[in-house]
Amino acid sequence: MAKTHVSMTVNGQTVEGLVETRTLLVHFLRETLNLTGTHIGCETSHCGACTVDLDGQSVKSCTMFAVQAEGASIRTIEGMANADGTLHVLQEGFREMHGLQCGFCTPGMIVRAYRLLQENPNPTEAEIRMGISGNLCRCTGYQNIVAAIQYAAARLNAPAVQEHAA
Repeated sequence: MAKTHVSMTVNGQTVEGLVETRTLLVHFLRETLNLTGTHIGCETSHCGACTVDLDGQSVKSCTMFAVQAEGASIRTIEGMANADGTLHVLQEGFREMHGLQCGFCTPGMIVRAYRLLQENPNPTEAEIRMGISGNLCRCTGYQNIVAAIQYAAARLNAPAVQEHAA
């Protein structure tokens, strides 16, 4: 089968590759780029384990072709940590608030929560639950995941609160 050249930015790095037109983005990320944090769960877009941030939107990479991501900017779980290697506040929140158990859903959940907090920096519990509703977790019952996202929102909003108090 003929292959197509793709080029995109993944976690701040320009990457290129040759793919069959039927290659799913999740397979390109995992098999070509060795970014295995993006998980393959249901392969039908129901579970959200494969969620990545693509040009400012949460997308399920198991139902998107790599060729559709041509020229896109993508963030995976591997791109969430800070440049100095410290955890992103969402990763810290999941650790501190016990927002994970088996960890399978966690990468997609964190990447989705990142976009949620970009869209709504101070979501209510109901808004968080609605915002992550496309990402399934079979272990935690979501309470600790919601708490982890609230933790991150509070930490991200702390400097703004302090500036307004001054």
